[in-house]
Amino acid sequence: MSWQRAKKIHFIGIGGIGVSAIARMMLAHGKTVTGSDLNSSETTEELEKLGAKVYLGHNKKNLESETDLVIYSPAIPGNNPELKRALELQVTGYKLRVTSYPEFLGQLSKEKFTIAISGTNGKSTTTAILGLILEKAGLDPLVIVGAKVPEWKGNLRLSAENRSPLFVVEACEWRAHMLNLSPKIIVLTNLEADHLDYYRDLNHIIKTFQVYIEKLPKDGILVLNNDDANLKKLKPRTTGAVVRGKPKCRVITYGTKNQADVMAKNIVVKPGYQEFECGTPGSTQIKVPGLFNIYNVLAAAATALVLGIRPEIIKESIENFSGLWRRFELVDADKRGYLRGFTPKITLISDYAHHPTAVEGTIQAAREFYPDRRIVAVFQPHQRSRTKKLFNEFVKSFDRADLTIISEIYDVAGREAREDQDISSKDLVVAIQKRRQEIYPHTRTSFGVRVYYAPNLAETKKIILENIQPDDLVLIMGAGDIYALNLKG
Repeated sequence: MSWQRAKKIHFIGIGGIGVSAIARMMLAHGKTVTGSDLNSSETTEELEKLGAKVYLGHNKKNLESETDLVIYSPAIPGNNPELKRALELQVTGYKLRVTSYPEFLGQLSKEKFTIAISGTNGKSTTTAILGLILEKAGLDPLVIVGAKVPEWKGNLRLSAENRSPLFVVEACEWRAHMLNLSPKIIVLTNLEADHLDYYRDLNHIIKTFQVYIEKLPKDGILVLNNDDANLKKLKPRTTGAVVRGKPKCRVITYGTKNQADVMAKNIVVKPGYQEFECGTPGSTQIKVPGLFNIYNVLAAAATALVLGIRPEIIKESIENFSGLWRRFELVDADKRGYLRGFTPKITLISDYAHHPTAVEGTIQAAREFYPDRRIVAVFQPHQRSRTKKLFNEFVKSFDRADLTIISEIYDVAGREAREDQDISSKDLVVAIQKRRQEIYPHTRTSFGVRVYYAPNLAETKKIILENIQPDDLVLIMGAGDIYALNLKG
């Protein structure tokens, strides 16, 4: 049964960022939507306002009669009572289809001209920018992003009456979920060691992405970062697979260093903006910081140019882009950029960074946009396996922070192995302190040895409040629940 024919759809893990987007889409198409999640959240409350019936906790009774489609989050374990009941009904011939969120995206991608954005970092921002460019160009795409986009009031942009053939989607590499897709265009931002609870090592990741790009059809397009050393290890089938005189797929490159089809040149970083030339009329300014965001812009621009979007539309969309939820997001700021109604006057930024490269890049971006501020880096590691396997990289990533506060590791349900339970944020703090003493042996002020451990978010908040000074920039980073930290509450 196709999703269009389904009338009543149940979502297991409805509060997840990806699954919730599909739930919104189904509600917009007039479907009856039910769902369950362990806890109430802003997302589940929003879905209820839109008409969804949300159960708290998982129980097989939540699977209501006449449900004809069940979509579940890939984070849901196999022993989930609702999932088990749905699979039992499906086996017995009951009119019910059960599919995971990645599998559903795969089905959707077969129905449309799909542009999949993949890579270790930058997926959400690149997806959002490209979606906004296509929207500005009047192409009315369906877009699903892994973060909230202010212009769309969420992480979903619907195509009017599902008429547009274009589908832009953030394609996650966890458990090789991107292999479910059937894209016409693949955009690759970068590749690094991550999700090592699934992948054996970096080489395994590269081999999996090789399989991924080989899914491109003969008229497919691969857009990739030509400055990324690991992406260069991929071998797009542009030769040796000629069909009627045409190669297997077309490759479009972007970058800032190595020669590429679309390049950013004459980059200038100033407080509050970056300026560069990239093939659009005149120089282009962006309001988001960091070299990584220049790469995200280039990826979106290169893809838009391939699709025939006019350069002036690309430029206008890029310059109007103000960022995403938890991507260097200025929190509750007044006109001067300070946290509203809070003393001392500080600037608070929330970011999703949870990989060492992203953490380091986000701190560096803060340095560039706020050169005269003291940087207070507050980080909650996400998943013990990631923390353990990338430990040395994490230790180095805080070199540019003035003061560092590390909250205890956020345990990811269903993804924590027993052998990884011996790692703690305490270990990170000790290693960072040791590194700081080696690098800055004669100072305990700027770039000093001040690194704190917090066993929970309450203690994290206490340490922040005890140590902040007027005009500090407090940078909250992590993919867990640290975003809910309220300094004013």
